[in-house]
This record gives sequence, C-alpha cells and structure tokens, in this order.
Amino acid sequence: MSIELDRKQGLIAGKGRLPVELAKNAKENGFDVIAISLSDDNKKELKNYCLKVYDCAPGQVQRIKDTLIENEIKQLTFIGKVEKSIVVKRPKFDSLAFEFLKQIKRLNDDAIMLFLVDELSKIGITVLDQTIFIKNLMIPRGILGKVQPTEAQLIDVEYGYKIAKEMGELDIGQSVVIKDRMIMAIEAIEGTDKCIKRGCKLGKKDSIIVKVSKPNQDKRFDIPAFGLDTLKNMKKYKANLIAVEANETILVDSKKTIEFADKNNIVVMAV
Repeated sequence: MSIELDRKQGLIAGKGRLPVELAKNAKENGFDVIAISLSDDNKKELKNYCLKVYDCAPGQVQRIKDTLIENEIKQLTFIGKVEKSIVVKRPKFDSLAFEFLKQIKRLNDDAIMLFLVDELSKIGITVLDQTIFIKNLMIPRGILGKVQPTEAQLIDVEYGYKIAKEMGELDIGQSVVIKDRMIMAIEAIEGTDKCIKRGCKLGKKDSIIVKVSKPNQDKRFDIPAFGLDTLKNMKKYKANLIAVEANETILVDSKKTIEFADKNNIVVMAV
C-alpha cells in the first residue's frame, strides 16, 4: 500500500553511513529532513542535508518525543546502527525509557520497535518503511564483485542461509558465521561485527558470513545492511565470503565495498 509522503520528514539516525544516504536522497527529492542524531559519527555530515539536527542519546526518550512534537513531525524513519547492548547497559536512560521497558513483555528487537511504533502513533507519527528513500541501495541477486565462490563455499552458504532464517524467525539475530558445514557463531545481542569476530576466531581463516532478513521482515526497522566496514572486519579476522539476501539487504558505499572485496579476494554475493 502506497503512502502519501509529507514534505517534512523526521529521521531517527543511528550510527553509520545509512542515515546520511537517506537524508541526502530525501533532500535531493525535495523533502525537508529533521534529524535526531543518536551518534556522533555521522552528525557533521547529516547537517549538510538536514534542516535541523538534534543530539539525543538513545535512552533520552522524553527528549526525543518532545523534539518530534515541537517540530510537528508526522512521518519519520528509523535507520542506522544502535547497539542492542544499550538495553542491558541503559546509559542515560530517562524515566520514560524505564517506564517503556517495564511495559514491554520481551526485550527482543521486534517487540521493542513495535512498542515504539505504537507509542509514536499515539502522538500522530507514522513510522515509514526504511527503504522508501534508499531503494537504490538494495542489492540484486548475483555475485557483486570479480571473486567467484567455490562449490564448497556454496554448500556452506546454503546451510548458513537456512540457519540464519531460523534464527531470524526467533528474533535472535540475522547473521551466522559458518565453516565446513559447521556453525561457528550466531548473532545475538552483540551485533554482526562482534559475531564475525567470535565466529572467525573459532573457524580461523576462510570462514563465511551469511546475513538475511527475518521471515516476514517489518521494513520499518532492522533491514539487514552491510558495507565497507563489514568487509574490513572480515579481512581482519580472515573471513573470505559474505552472502546476503537479494532484494532485502542494503549495501552502503557499493563501489568502495566491491573494490575492497576484489582487492582482498573476498566473495560478495546476494542469494
């Protein structure tokens, strides 16, 4: 179902390049973006494409809510990495954040985000599909670089894809590390990068990463994404293939990412 987009768009921006790409594309298409930055790493660049950029910690829920109301935001997008471990560590959590945590029955990703979507709807704000402004970053099926997978790697990819989908069904994580038809690591609360580190230390060199969307993925949040930083992490821990789900995964900085993969003999594929 299509939705009529307001000229003014809200953006809850986590870490990484994705919030910047979204703000840039939105501005180029005539939208005015008001961003709430949850991270310092991209705040400077966001200012190039947004009318306003506000600083908030992820746990400053009341401040975020007040900012959205003050700016009369009716539609917004969540995008960018927010460490899942904040739910455990709870830095700078305000009283409203703690109140919300008490109301959520399970503190898995989908439960938290669906609760936030519902709370935002109560103040007249609709959370949009993450891909609306960045459809050009979705990955088509195929081998993305020059390096081709071996038959043994394809067998591991098939197995890893199955396991990753099952983990996604349970809302545990979206990535697995596999080697020689054995699962070395399953992503949990630590996130993809630390999952890669953990799995590759067990598998040693030539481990494989498989990253997928969840079955019945809610595209308003948690769409799988990767880019140059992921491949640099793979190189560091000697992984040599990443397989993602075609048409369901965002690739950031595709040109630099594929050039790096080719240079370092890493297979990048979408299945």
